[in-house]
Amino acid sequence: MRGVVLAIAVATASADAQLADRPVMIEARVPKAPSVATGANGAFLVYEIWVTNLEPRELKWTRVEVMDARGRTLHTLAASALWRDLARPGQGNIGAADRPRLGPTQRAVLFLQVPITGEAPAELRHRLTITDSIGTRTLALRPTSVSRDVAVIGPPLRGGNWFAANGPGNVSGHRRAQIPVDGLPSIAQRFAIDYVIVDSAFKTYRGDSLKNESYYAEDQDALAVADGIVVATKDSIPENVPGINSRAVPITLETVGGNHVILDIGNGRFAFYAHLRPGSLRAKVGDRVKRGAVLGKVGTRGTPRNPTSTSTSPTTTRRWGRKESRTCTTSSSWSAAARRSASAAPRRRPLPSDACCPSKTK
Repeated sequence: MRGVVLAIAVATASADAQLADRPVMIEARVPKAPSVATGANGAFLVYEIWVTNLEPRELKWTRVEVMDARGRTLHTLAASALWRDLARPGQGNIGAADRPRLGPTQRAVLFLQVPITGEAPAELRHRLTITDSIGTRTLALRPTSVSRDVAVIGPPLRGGNWFAANGPGNVSGHRRAQIPVDGLPSIAQRFAIDYVIVDSAFKTYRGDSLKNESYYAEDQDALAVADGIVVATKDSIPENVPGINSRAVPITLETVGGNHVILDIGNGRFAFYAHLRPGSLRAKVGDRVKRGAVLGKVGTRGTPRNPTSTSTSPTTTRRWGRKESRTCTTSSSWSAAARRSASAAPRRRPLPSDACCPSKTK
């Protein structure tokens, strides 16, 4: 009997050793090329890594290293820094410490924002560390090309103390809004920003908060950020009554952006202006417009709780091409930064152009 137990133990140890020597069974890929973005603190790369567990046992993703083509480490995430930037599609509200634990067939999405200095690398290398009941193994992903072509655009709005909310920070709702289109999860709002005007008291309105006309952003001009061709429009969606849960129409893929204009600005890039006032659109499909042309008026249709202009690009990041009055911050520090900006300067005072983060157009 003791010999049988010993034989089983030896066989099990041998099988575990063989498993530890083989590659970890996961699917790991970068679904969209990393894009260069610029902000107040310099340039960074924005992209995602999808990891799906193909093992019959639980895996734990414990570390990711980002390197350039020469093997120099650009960015490393582990422990709580990794947990913070992970999401688990379809898994509900999972605690941060459990996000890297993947059962069989489960997926994790890592939202990356990698700081860079100087010229952006032409490609990236990634090394993942995975732990399971067998041990700890590393996996090197195939090289990932970087999209280094950054378009210079004009501002989508003019004048005012414009505050950039809900983006483009790495944990904003826009940044993490994966929406399946034709069977493929996409993040068309990767760089989206909701713009509102704030006063010296950090309020977005004066008077009755249930009236759209009380809000400073209501009826402001939405401007073409570049020369382009109008390829899609939506009008006639009625205004929401301001409020968190107020919706004038059911939210679908067609209505989520409210009344909108989509402008093809070339090279596979599109500027998408959302939440415009009904009846205010000044462009129709097929129109050729110049940078700075008025496309419509800011309003509150679709998902906004008050008059908002959302600007986003589904394909690439942008840089502002000239100074313009605005406030722009990342979502992680938006409250404090916007309050400082609003209290330090009267409305209509121009703010420095380097206060802006990557722009988008939606």
